[in-house]
Amino acid sequence: MSLDGDAWQARFRGFETEAWRLETLPAYNVPQEAAELRAFRAGERIDPQTHSNEYTDDLKRVRREGKVKGRVHIVTRPFSEYLRYEFMYYLPHARAGEDVRIMDVTDRPNPLAGVTDYWMFDKKEVVLMNYLPDGTQIDRTVFEGDIGPFIEYQRIAIAGSVPFEEYVKGIGA
Repeated sequence: MSLDGDAWQARFRGFETEAWRLETLPAYNVPQEAAELRAFRAGERIDPQTHSNEYTDDLKRVRREGKVKGRVHIVTRPFSEYLRYEFMYYLPHARAGEDVRIMDVTDRPNPLAGVTDYWMFDKKEVVLMNYLPDGTQIDRTVFEGDIGPFIEYQRIAIAGSVPFEEYVKGIGA
């Protein structure tokens, strides 16, 4: 089943304990981010200490409700322009309550090579995030099989990653 619109947004309104994401690409071609990415290219930066938007407000709501939202982004250096842009937003997201983690596989084998991006909700449902090589999203589809391997991918990703703030301190960013 392909997910769009309200059916997709309902996943984020209706999860009970955890919404978790694996990100594997160095760049995503997201039309809704085009203006922000152009501003970033032009040298504009947000203040990560004070930045607030609909997403950070929702993260605070999730945390108030005792739920967890998290992600691991698998990266290699040097960072793509898109990753530098995205990293700018990770700090306010982490401060608003998202468990943002980085798995840097620059100098080691990627234990999740070949695993596609996905969201997992309450360790009960997996939604595959399907992309073209340039990061353009093809679709989102509900995975219809055993989600056990995705729970294991999450375990591996978390074990092999560090919290975002710790990561950027370690690389001097």
